[in-house]
Amino acid sequence: MTTPAIPSDAGGPSTDPDPTRPAATLEAHWVRPLLTIAAAVALLLLGAAGGLLIGLPGSSSTPATPAPDSVDVGFAQDMTVHHQQAVEMASWERDHTTDPVLAQLASDIEATQTSQIGRMQGWLELWGTASLPVGGRYMAWMGAPAGHDHMSMGMPTGGVATMPGMASTQDLNALRTATGRPLDVLFLQLMLRHHEGGASMLQYGADHATVPQVRNLAAQMLSSQTTEAGYLRQLLAERGGQPLPE
Repeated sequence: MTTPAIPSDAGGPSTDPDPTRPAATLEAHWVRPLLTIAAAVALLLLGAAGGLLIGLPGSSSTPATPAPDSVDVGFAQDMTVHHQQAVEMASWERDHTTDPVLAQLASDIEATQTSQIGRMQGWLELWGTASLPVGGRYMAWMGAPAGHDHMSMGMPTGGVATMPGMASTQDLNALRTATGRPLDVLFLQLMLRHHEGGASMLQYGADHATVPQVRNLAAQMLSSQTTEAGYLRQLLAERGGQPLPE
């Protein structure tokens, strides 16, 4: 006995190629895709709702934006300037040395500190603050303006005109005019002083920044540059040089 054709929703003859297929199978044929689409839409709506909740003021998931006078902002601004000079000296050494060991070292310093500058500048842009220090003063954030009730090694609250370890204009001119072994020795001397001079800023940032990513980056910088400073001293001694006075 032949099973009669299943009528369509419109009441006409069925268009299904297999008129013997049970009605439940036909229903599953079109219901499953609709359920899948509905589930996907629900997940998207749930994710959107979660994103809105994260962005709501007072949400525990909302990261606080550091104040312009905070340790986080000051560290990122000042360390950008400090790094920029290291990148400048490293790129010059890389392009002008004939020592392959120092060419590789200079390339590594340039790449590492350029990447770190990018991270710090990204934070400053997200925080809506100036990308570089304003007013020509540095390290005022180490004088506890951001809620800290302590001072760092007698740092004046108004900051300083020159950060520790920075090469002077005369130093940079001497680097650009030197060649051969004198160039390499001067580069190592300036970079060693630069690394060691920035250590107090890195330590303070690692200890007192409020944003975990800033504390972590400062700690990583301090560790890597301390290790690198030891290597610079070794290379300097091998080339007959002595560290510069602080």
